[in-house]
Amino acid sequence: MRRSMSPLSLILLGAGVFLLVFTQLLAWYVEPRAKRTPTDTVSTTVFEGRGRYFDTGSVSTVDDQTITITRRVLGDVAAGERSGNAIWDVSTQIDTPKTLPLADPRKSLQWTTERWVTDRRTNLPVHCCEEKPGFEGEAYLKFPFDVERRTYAWWDSSLGATVPLAFDKATRIDGHEGYRFVGAVEATATGTRLVPGVLVGRKEPGQVLAEEWYSNARIELTVDPRTGRIMNAMIAPTKTLRAPGSKKDAVTLLSSERLEFTEATRREQVKLASEDSGRLELLGETAPLAGGTAGGLLVAAGAVLLMRGRRQPQHSGE
Repeated sequence: MRRSMSPLSLILLGAGVFLLVFTQLLAWYVEPRAKRTPTDTVSTTVFEGRGRYFDTGSVSTVDDQTITITRRVLGDVAAGERSGNAIWDVSTQIDTPKTLPLADPRKSLQWTTERWVTDRRTNLPVHCCEEKPGFEGEAYLKFPFDVERRTYAWWDSSLGATVPLAFDKATRIDGHEGYRFVGAVEATATGTRLVPGVLVGRKEPGQVLAEEWYSNARIELTVDPRTGRIMNAMIAPTKTLRAPGSKKDAVTLLSSERLEFTEATRREQVKLASEDSGRLELLGETAPLAGGTAGGLLVAAGAVLLMRGRRQPQHSGE
């Protein structure tokens, strides 16, 4: 008697082994390399809320006005590919009802441009590639991948320093689970500005170097845990001027108790977070689990068929 090998058993064994190896590659090689900050980012996020601002036309602070903050991010792909880092050019403008219809950042209440360079894997700052300004911390326009329930050092451009944002709770934004982090900034001197002395309460004629002060009563960011994308953001900033050496605010340049992502921005950020998180989950969890299970079953089935191969009688010649 001899034992025959079933072609089906060999096919099942081969397919099973392939699936087991392939799914392990997805989990241990492909998925970690997919966790990289993109170099080709093109993004626009908009905050909106009510507040006060200093109107240069009337030379006074006007109350209960709509304030809009628009932030545009454009990845420098060529520089990113050369350096291996994520290089993002960031434009932030603050608009009032007077300046918003002009659609010109040069005519906005405030316009700043920055160039941020980060490590694509860790999200830590990389000081190269014409970075402007130099910054620190571990979270900026996004958090690192695989967000933890702990305190993160968030870079606040208005402050020019990091702010600790503590984990608050898990919550949901438009049905998508996120981690909420909160923090605040006490009133801090951030620079000086040459202004007429009368503007800050000085009786002497001429100009003075008024002190610029900044505070933020609440910073609240809700982040997708897997990708680190910010799905919703709320801030309560105040910027003022003080006479040199004074402990009291003389002029309010900008103040709002709540500036938050618009509904359209929030929906878009949740949609992108859901898509990116889904891809990473597929590569790191769903496909390896399903493929590993299927591969194991195929190997087991192939082995059973192989062990049960029928013995064929050997015929002797006459």
